[in-house]
This record gives sequence, C-alpha cells and structure tokens, in this order.
Amino acid sequence: MITISAFKWVPDFAQGQVRDLRARWALEEAGLSYRTRLLEQGDQDKPDYRSLQPFGQVPILEEDGFVLFESGAIVLYIGERSEILLPRQPKERTRATQWLIAALNSIEPFLMNVALIDLFYRDQEWAKLRRPGAVQFAQQRLAGLSKALGDKPYLDGERFTAGDLMMTTVLRILGHTDIVMSDPRLATYVKRCTARPAFERALNAQITDFKVAA
Repeated sequence: MITISAFKWVPDFAQGQVRDLRARWALEEAGLSYRTRLLEQGDQDKPDYRSLQPFGQVPILEEDGFVLFESGAIVLYIGERSEILLPRQPKERTRATQWLIAALNSIEPFLMNVALIDLFYRDQEWAKLRRPGAVQFAQQRLAGLSKALGDKPYLDGERFTAGDLMMTTVLRILGHTDIVMSDPRLATYVKRCTARPAFERALNAQITDFKVAA
C-alpha cells in the first residue's frame, strides 16, 4: 500500500493547495489505492521525518520500505504505472516529462513570488514596492505558456498527461488573484483539467482530511 504524507492542519488559504494534492491526483488518475500519514504541526521537524524528507516538507511517498520525496519525482514515479500520466511512446513520454519540469522550474517560482508577497508580506512596504515587478515577471511567463498551449486542449495536444497535472496545480497557486484566469486560454485549460473526476476526488480527499482532523 502506498502512503502519502500530508498535514492535519494548514491555514484556510492553503487548503486545496498543499503539494500532497499533486500526489493524490496522480494516484487517482492511475487508479492506485493509497492512505495518508497525517502530520501534526511540528512533526515535519522531528528527526524521524527529517530522515525521510530532509527539508521537512510534504509529501513523501512510502511503499514497501521505499521512500521518495519531491512532488515532481513522486508524480513521475506514479506515472510509470499509468499510461494516462506517461504515454508509452518514448517521445510523447519525454514531452510529458518536459512539461512537468517546466511547470516546476519555469512557471512555479514566478507565481510563488507573487503568492508569498500576497499571503505573508502584504502589509510590508518592501512587498508593496516589489509586487508590481513580481506580477510582471509572472505575466511574462504565463504569456509564454498561453502561446505554447494555443488552441490545444492540453499542453501536448489532445491528451492529458503528468505535465498537465503538474502545470494545473502550479497555476492554481494564484487562485486568489485573476492573474492566471484573466487569460482566456489558461482559464479554459485550468477549468478543463480540474473538471477531471480524479482531480475532484483528490481535492475532496485532502479537504476531508483537514475537516476530520479539525
């Protein structure tokens, strides 16, 4: 049985955003059963957890003594068992991986810059001065993504892959703003991906864990 670590509690603005959602969604797409290892606040800093996840983050995946951290690595690991996530054809498979890495390296840092300012430093003077530039950088990256997406339903064409899964979770980071959703292509894309039953099951599972633990 696969076990995914997750937090018992996070602030309201983080619910539905914590990165174990990425692993849960991949598992739901792949049709794999899993359970959660729910962490109390502070558990992530204890030696036993840090020995598995050196940065004290979630998620980690545990399966029969095998432990893996980093959401991208976990999604790719799950994708090895699912043609939905990683196509069999080598070139298509590599393109799916390419988009997953692009989500984490070329898009997420720029969106997180804005999110951190908005959610943690909004009232600080330096943040007020920094935000317009951060938004501009994010918009530039999003414009490139929108152009690459074009009129295709998914990043690599007609087929949903692990690249779309990761990109969608990254784009949702700015759900508290209209920065992503003001682009019609990206708005339609996010809505299409999050309408997938596997995403809805994963999101409901994460929110349910928070409610049960409350």
